[in-house]
Amino acid sequence: MTPTERAAVTVDDVRRLALALPRTQEHLVRDRVKFRIGRIVYLALSRDESELGFAFPKEERAALVAAEPAKFFLPRESDLRFHWAQAHLAALDREELTELVTEAWRMVVPARVAREHLDRPPAGTAAGDPAGPAPVPSPPTLARLHAAAEVFNGFAGVDRSWLALREETGALDVSAAAHRTALHRWLNSWGCRIRYPREGEPDAFGAGLAAWWERHRGVPDAPLAALGPREISRLAKAYAELAAVPVGRRSLGPTAASKALYALRPASVMPWDAAIAERLHGARDGDAFARHLRTGGAWARAVLAEAGGLPEASVCADLGRPHVSLAKILDEYLYVTITHGARTPPPAGAAG
Repeated sequence: MTPTERAAVTVDDVRRLALALPRTQEHLVRDRVKFRIGRIVYLALSRDESELGFAFPKEERAALVAAEPAKFFLPRESDLRFHWAQAHLAALDREELTELVTEAWRMVVPARVAREHLDRPPAGTAAGDPAGPAPVPSPPTLARLHAAAEVFNGFAGVDRSWLALREETGALDVSAAAHRTALHRWLNSWGCRIRYPREGEPDAFGAGLAAWWERHRGVPDAPLAALGPREISRLAKAYAELAAVPVGRRSLGPTAASKALYALRPASVMPWDAAIAERLHGARDGDAFARHLRTGGAWARAVLAEAGGLPEASVCADLGRPHVSLAKILDEYLYVTITHGARTPPPAGAAG
């Protein structure tokens, strides 16, 4: 990215992106431009318009700032309790700004609205369009996975909530109410915003999850690299039904469903977020999730072949991520390279 391209990111770019998103309204509050859905602010510019505050999961905030401290920073102390982060506007490129604005909006808009807007076919995929869909990235090498793993291992407490979930539940079994509650807390720690029931209210998430599990408790748990067409089809069907589980006034949604399915089948499922799903597949429905698992399976097999037949656990340990599966390491690679636009360093000796 050249300095000229970075300088092109302005308040007008923020306004253009935000106002293109359904239900967004712009307001001037105490000399600050803010964008909100109803009463919930998801973007706010500083008075001098040099800084952008945006809705962002608290659990991922420290990792974001640690990865690129010259670009991102924490909000003031009084705002740390909110799902919120800050960025220097001039340090962002257009792609990063688009992803930040879209993800911030998705955190506060009803899931149905986000799904209808984000799951539209992307530009360039219509029949007869010479542009065609964006190509799927080539399989990541061990060197690039190692570089992405180094980024993750530099994040403060990045595995804390996952290890706590595993310690509390062991092998997650959501037929148990305590395990459903633990999963609910874990998903919300990653910004999924699933409402907790008040005293005396029915637990919509718990009831919906329990009913879903009765239908899908037999979903495959083979390693991602070993999944065949039948197993992928079953996982994709389970994902689609899980995303549609009612959790109050909305459904669980694509990102939370992929994370929950990963928690249940960590060796099998490569989760995603909205940015990854849109970039790779242009949609977040069951068919797109099946394509995601097929892509992940091909990548996992290529990585294991490059590792000379080492067991997956050994490969994960060698990559510096012994507490997670290869499926999760591949997701982390996509998170680094797509969601935040970070570029992993090339392998030693590669041409610059």
